[in-house]
This record gives sequence, C-alpha cells and structure tokens, in this order.
Amino acid sequence: MRSLISRSAKLFTSKSTMNVTAARSMSQLTSIPRKQERVRDHGYDDYMEIQKKVRKVLKFQELILTQPNSMISIAHLDNLSRRIGFKQLESGIFVLKFPHIERENEALQRQIPDAVTRIRKLLMMSKTGRIRLEHVCIARKDFGLPDDFEYSVILKHPQFFRLFDADEMRNKYIEMVERDCTLGACEIERVREREYRERGVDAEDITFSFVVNFPPGFKIGKYYKIVMWKWQRLPYWSPYEDVSGYDLRSLEAQRRMEKRAVAMIHELLWLTVEKKMTLERIAHFRMIMDSPKKLKEFMLQHQGIFYISTMGNHGKLHTVFLREAHIKGELVEPNELYLARRNLAELVLVSLRKARPGGELASYRRDGLDDHTRGWSGRDGRVGKLKRNRM
Repeated sequence: MRSLISRSAKLFTSKSTMNVTAARSMSQLTSIPRKQERVRDHGYDDYMEIQKKVRKVLKFQELILTQPNSMISIAHLDNLSRRIGFKQLESGIFVLKFPHIERENEALQRQIPDAVTRIRKLLMMSKTGRIRLEHVCIARKDFGLPDDFEYSVILKHPQFFRLFDADEMRNKYIEMVERDCTLGACEIERVREREYRERGVDAEDITFSFVVNFPPGFKIGKYYKIVMWKWQRLPYWSPYEDVSGYDLRSLEAQRRMEKRAVAMIHELLWLTVEKKMTLERIAHFRMIMDSPKKLKEFMLQHQGIFYISTMGNHGKLHTVFLREAHIKGELVEPNELYLARRNLAELVLVSLRKARPGGELASYRRDGLDDHTRGWSGRDGRVGKLKRNRM
C-alpha cells in the first residue's frame, strides 16, 4: 500500500513539474528576454557630444537671466562665469559671440499654455493625482517650464492645479483639481489611428502595438521575432486609466502591467519638449507611475522603442531618447521651443567650430537611417515601413 502511494506521489510530482515547466515555457514565449546588452547607436551618442558644448552656453544664459532685470555688469559676470568653467575675460567674448541667447526664453514664455497641458497630463498619469514640486522643478527644462513655473504655471491656473504642503514630509506637492477626459488620449494612440487611417493597416496588428526601430547591429533571432509578435498584440491598460480596482495578481495581469509601464515611459517622453530625458529624472516619477525599480534594465528590453546614451555627461548621466520621435537629426514633429534651442546650438557650432549652420548638428544622422527601418512589428517579426507626417 505504501509502495503504491509512493509511486502515485512521484507520478503526481512529475506531472506537476512538467505542468509548471510548460507554463513557464509558455510565459517565456510571450515575455521579452530581461537580460539585454545595450547596442550603441552612434547617431544619438554623437548628438549628445554636441549638446555638451551647447550646455555651456545655456549655463551662461542662465547666469544672466537669474539677475535682476536680466542685467549684469561684465566684471560681475566674469566672476560668476568662472564657477561654470569659464576662463578670465571669456564671458565678455561670449556676449559678443552670442548676442541672441534670449531667444529661448521668449519661446518659453509663448508656449506656457502647452506647458500647462503637459503638467495636467503628467498629473493624470500619477496614481495619486499629485506630484512632488521638487521633481517637476528638476525636470522643468524637459517639460518646457520657465524658472518661475510655480507661479506662472501652477498658482496662476487654480482651475487646474492645487499646491499644498505635506507637513509629515516637509514637501510641496502639485495636485490636479479635476480629471479631464479630453486629455486622456496617449500619443501612441493618435499614431495608431493615423496609421490605420492613412494606410489601412489591419486593426488587429496595431491596436496595442508600438513603433519599433532597432539600432544598427541589434540581432533579431527567430525566437525574438516570435516574442515581439506576441508582445505587440498583448493588451494593456492606458497610462491614464485608474487600475487601483483591478486584481493584478495573475500572470496575465502582470504582463499587461509591464507593457503599461512601457506606455507610461513612452508618454512621459512625449510630454517633454525634445522627446528625451535623463534616466535619473525619469526615476523621480517611477513611484507615481508604477514603473519597475530597475529602469535601465527594463528599458534595455525595449531598445526598439527607447535608446539610452551615456555620452555627453562624462558617463555620469544616462539620456533616454524616444526613438520614433527622432529621424535624421531632427524631431519628427518640431515645436517652437525645440527650434529655438536648435538655433542656439547652430550658433554655438558656427562660432566654436566654424561650421556651416546645421552642418555639424546634423552630422550624427546615421547613414542608412531611413523610413524603411522604422515601423510596426509585422506578422513575421520584421519591421514594416512607416511614414510620419511633419507638423
């Protein structure tokens, strides 16, 4: 009798092990491999090296703009500018080289209504409907906010925002007054709708798909194609949808939440002026958006959507680009503030490198980066052609 029970137990254990193994295998077929090595895209890295030179001018600009009436004597400016790496008397030369550095500030003021919308959408993505003021302040340049945004954007629009102190943490928070359903559409949803309208792509193929554009040299094997095909069709909840009442314990729910995290970061980057942000700043919004703890490792799983560059910051910071938003050295849909910054970059390069306007700035455009390498993941795992309208 004991022998029979023993054999039955072993048989049951064996079958259970086989079922668990099969379940894991099926799960792995719908999950993108977690351990992915970063494949460099020299186009983005070269761009960051150029931006390193531009940042010196921007710091110089900030020195002037923070002074009363944005005015300062050359002698005092010379003393202050040494703190940001300028040599003696170099500040006076900079004033002569860049007499129009106030252009960005003018564009910044004109697009405040857009900045208001960005913060409203950012708050709607927060699971609590609030964000620390300090975190927004750190990323204010990314969102196109002026230095006095606490007044000019937050306090000046009480119909949208509420500012309050959290006494227990001694932190200020921005809170949304009311959700606006008209702002609850993600940019990727608009892209899908436009793609379907213009090209008549099978709705099943793009309902939950992302635009994929792998870096040069990224190896796509047969297994990876299958995984991507399944992942692109996996449903997920919108970043603007409240999921607090859902049961998220099942494996299927966890996979959907992982894909939702991709959509969260995707939308966050779309809300920035240049469709890029440092990984360290994205991490400030991780908790409110339910993003994974290991952000870098998570985004490396999706190198066709995001690119992480370590150049231009002496390796101290990681800049995350939204790949679909950039093509041939420019934003696909440029805005006024981006163009003002780009013009400043061209002025810097013309003066410092004696280059023709736009020449060096666009030199990071990778050879062969054309429309045929950008698109949706097709049925066979290949990337299909995708055209984007310029605004």
